[in-house]
Amino acid sequence: MRVGIEVGGTFTDLVVVDGAEVRTAKVPSTPSRPDEGAMNAIEVAGLDPSEIDELVHGSTVATNAVLERKGAKVCFFVTRGIRDILLIQRHDRRAIYDLHYRKPQPVVPRYNTYEIIERLSPDGQVVVALDRTLAKALATKVLKSDEFDAVAICFLHAYMNPTHEHLMAEIIADVSPNLPITCSSDVTREFREYERASTTTLAAYVQPVVVGYVRRFSKALEKRGFRGQFSIMQSNGGRMPAEAMAKNAISALFSGPAAGVVGAVRRLAGSGYSNLITLDMGGTSTDVALISEGETKLAPMTMIDGLPVKTPVVDIVTVGAGGGSIAWMDDGGLLRVGPQSAGASPGPACYGRGGDVPTVTDAHLIRGTLRVNSFLGGEMKVDKKLASNALQTIAESFASTLAEMADDVIRLAEANIVRAIQQVSTERGSDPRDFVLVPFGGAGPLHAARVAEDLEIAKVVIPPNAGVLSAAGLLLSDHIHYRSLTNRLTLIEENVSEILKTIEHLICEARDYLFSLGINSVEKFDIILEMRYVGQAFEIPVKLSAEGLDDISVNGLEQLFSIAHHRMFEFSKPHGDPIEIISFRVGAKSSPSKMPMGDLSTLSRDNSESIKVKITERGKKLEAAVLHRKALNEQLLDGPCLVQDEDSTIYVPPLWRVKRDFTNNVILIRNS
Repeated sequence: MRVGIEVGGTFTDLVVVDGAEVRTAKVPSTPSRPDEGAMNAIEVAGLDPSEIDELVHGSTVATNAVLERKGAKVCFFVTRGIRDILLIQRHDRRAIYDLHYRKPQPVVPRYNTYEIIERLSPDGQVVVALDRTLAKALATKVLKSDEFDAVAICFLHAYMNPTHEHLMAEIIADVSPNLPITCSSDVTREFREYERASTTTLAAYVQPVVVGYVRRFSKALEKRGFRGQFSIMQSNGGRMPAEAMAKNAISALFSGPAAGVVGAVRRLAGSGYSNLITLDMGGTSTDVALISEGETKLAPMTMIDGLPVKTPVVDIVTVGAGGGSIAWMDDGGLLRVGPQSAGASPGPACYGRGGDVPTVTDAHLIRGTLRVNSFLGGEMKVDKKLASNALQTIAESFASTLAEMADDVIRLAEANIVRAIQQVSTERGSDPRDFVLVPFGGAGPLHAARVAEDLEIAKVVIPPNAGVLSAAGLLLSDHIHYRSLTNRLTLIEENVSEILKTIEHLICEARDYLFSLGINSVEKFDIILEMRYVGQAFEIPVKLSAEGLDDISVNGLEQLFSIAHHRMFEFSKPHGDPIEIISFRVGAKSSPSKMPMGDLSTLSRDNSESIKVKITERGKKLEAAVLHRKALNEQLLDGPCLVQDEDSTIYVPPLWRVKRDFTNNVILIRNS
């Protein structure tokens, strides 16, 4: 028995594979105690933890710790002279028209940052040796009060030589043996000092929170008899044994969104689709990603609350447009939707848990694209009157009817999603018309057709049980570990051997780390070089084949780089212009036993009773048939209609047609 549990901002999803049987469950999340929501999902699914052989888990614990500023109290040690690195940041201004703009607030204040006398040169040579006596005296003075929960260390140029950082870690361990210590050289061995310092402090900040959560959840499972394998999803689209989180909690920062992308890619691989744009719309936000030729794109860095995190992550853009996103009027009298969300508690007004502000979910009930008996397969009761009351005030502010205002709220949420998709497609050199749109999450299939229409995407593919696809993605994921290193090398023949040596070194490191965790079979390596023309400020990733390393050459690397550069910037320089490699990144992958790639849906009942509902959309009053997924076949049916699934509703607008294909995906096709 294999179980995947994904804790979202509003709902907690579960998928269980028990032999040939697949079951699902969805329960409200408990934001203050997310492990309780996970245990509730196990109970609702009727599972005995003692019978679970493998459990894979993804959650927003690390994300919430940063966003809500509820992480550890961190003591930060830096090289003398760079105490203000977290405050100076970069000389940019992300909101150039905001007169009240302030740089993002770091998680460690200046008064908790301490300088150590030591210095390395940019190539890692010792300029000023670390004085153990002075360092120990400072550590003893600072840490004697036991007011800190964690320690972060980031010395200048430590990515080239970690000796001083590790020496400082030994000193701190002698002074305070129980304090978790995070060294920048263990978290990210890449250059750019501010990004490294930010990543290191964030890693230290979330580590006690994540480790405490994992231990609490593990104990709750063990108390109920669980003795199986327990893994945690990472931001890079792979999982790791839970014990590995004690050393690298920052890797779990965006585990939920990454699991959804993995689920979509793996689920649709058997259906013949490899160029996808995923649209994961839950209760709090929408996450979008682009997959080209079946390959999930990784970004070398991401941002959270304005702070950089330099760790490999699935390249996802998130926008505050979920089912619980709140509709409101700004100071200029314009309608806005999100990024504020009603979350799981109190949730949308229609949930009857005390919420009284209008949300996207309330708007769907009023517009008619959601039915009161469609939530969680009819098991969750909602109140349309409460939704009307919440929407009434804002409708009056705009002198609009309830139905018109509901439609406006939904259309604005969809416009936000369109903009997010443009960020991962057109702004990065890809035409969305060359892809199929794959919506999932509880709300994704409701919006997919209109979003696709605005982007001129002709086909929407909705996998079975789209509402819990992120939980399925947990079970479909590989074990993955990445190692990276900055090693600046000009692309010339004399450096080819050093390039190969660096790659082979990282391959050994990544493989050996998986071996140390008991993962003894590594089938694949991802190799990425961060390259640029000499004189450029930033790099672009160039992917290599592990099988082709023996044939690596200057001309081959130059050609790969030129193709990647042209794809992103629409130009590449003439042959012979100097190119340099800045950083190397290698990922080791091990594939555990896979769940069946067939239907995740039980299709336990057919709700295709012959009824019609009234929908007000885009200024028109429509009459839409209500069907169940099971009622569809390979014959195309014309919209408008609503297709009910066990955990989501699919809206098929006018001028769209719908069918179910041979692998039980629901296909929406736009009339030409």
